[in-house]
Amino acid sequence: MAVEMKSHQFRREREDTWKQLEYLTTKAEKKGIKSLDADEITRLPQLYRATLSSLSVARAISLDQNVLTYLEGLATRAHLVLYGNHERAYEAFSQFFDHRLPRAIRAMGWELALATLTLLLGALAGFFLTMMDPDWFYAFVNSEIAQGRTPTTSTEELREVIDGSKSNGVAGLDLFTTFLVTHNAQVGITAFALGIAFGLPTLYLLFSTGTMLGGFLALYASRDLGVELGGWLMIHGTTELFAVIVCGAAGLHIGRAMVFPGKRLRMENLATAGRTAAMAVMGGVFMFVIAGFLEGFGRQLIIDTVTRYTIATVMLVLWCSYFYLAGHKKEDDAQSIQAQ
Repeated sequence: MAVEMKSHQFRREREDTWKQLEYLTTKAEKKGIKSLDADEITRLPQLYRATLSSLSVARAISLDQNVLTYLEGLATRAHLVLYGNHERAYEAFSQFFDHRLPRAIRAMGWELALATLTLLLGALAGFFLTMMDPDWFYAFVNSEIAQGRTPTTSTEELREVIDGSKSNGVAGLDLFTTFLVTHNAQVGITAFALGIAFGLPTLYLLFSTGTMLGGFLALYASRDLGVELGGWLMIHGTTELFAVIVCGAAGLHIGRAMVFPGKRLRMENLATAGRTAAMAVMGGVFMFVIAGFLEGFGRQLIIDTVTRYTIATVMLVLWCSYFYLAGHKKEDDAQSIQAQ
């Protein structure tokens, strides 16, 4: 009986505060935080702190469970209204591409350089070794990717595939490029995922991808068809390979956080690096989608080699400009706020 009286008195003295908080919380939940006027915005945190105080007292004096359950639920809802993420889907999407993605890419400058260098070294190694000894082709390019095109294939057969003059030529190279897009997308995601192993598997995947590309280019270059094949592949390849590099850099970013935690704890540093890397990989996935469209439509409709190279160059310039120029104003604003 004494507990019931104490609980009743406790509620009577504070219930008005709870009801006000519940009203504002419900309004914000239904219509958004922007639906509150200036006075309500001011009162909301005050009511929230008062309710937290009531919850603390209620626990200390062991009030009945109903009051505790109500206050805990109300405090949780109010906390989400005050400190939760209030961005709408389109706002989050816009901000991601406006400044979050390019900022994440710029934060991995060192890793991007290393990933690019590793892929390039692999391509050069694959190209020159295959040019010196065609048997290297079999070490770099597996049969699934080669799809019957090997150093023993005649020059005319290779040319017919590019020109489409052979009945199954276009279909054959279509299968190759489709497989290459899928393969490189898998490589990119795997390179990111394996970054946790200090980045070493990531470097291997980037290098082996380069040797595969270099070996295949060497096969066609040895028959004076390298320029034509390059145009066929690069119309989507600049976007696709850039995406591989971005994903690889994300894996290396995580690897560096593991090896060089700096002044922070390793797990804390890894969590920070993981958020940056995850944003970059989301951008990489978007790039793979764009590469798929370029491969599926642009390459099929555009048959002029010069035009293909022009589109490949334009896409590369656009990606570089976007990643290194976009979102700087947001960065400056954030730094100004932190400095204040």
